[in-house]
Amino acid sequence: QVQLMESGGGLVQAGGSLRLSCAVSAHTFSSYAMGWFRQAPGKEREFVASISANSASIHYADSVKGRFTISRDNAKNTVYLQMNSLEVEDTGVYICAQDRRYQMPTVSPASALWGQGTQVTVSS
Repeated sequence: QVQLMESGGGLVQAGGSLRLSCAVSAHTFSSYAMGWFRQAPGKEREFVASISANSASIHYADSVKGRFTISRDNAKNTVYLQMNSLEVEDTGVYICAQDRRYQMPTVSPASALWGQGTQVTVSS
């Protein structure tokens, strides 16, 4: 059974940085797109960023463009989210997702595998 384990969350002041990691327990990691989503208290889960299997296709939500960078290391079965210039509005649970469609460029939430999430809190 594939497992996704996020780490790197925490409390940071506005303007600060955090780097999230998501380790995947599957030798097929390099065949599937990965993504990050987030859910703030009382709000729906929203897309943050995605990266294709070979890193050729990368997408960001407008709200994080220019501040967040998604990357992956297929040798380590790990995807990262570097978050800079953090804002209070970035607070939420950040959830890693693996697409289940072979070598598609984005993550389909309807069929993705999900991690448990890691809390990111940005204080003013």
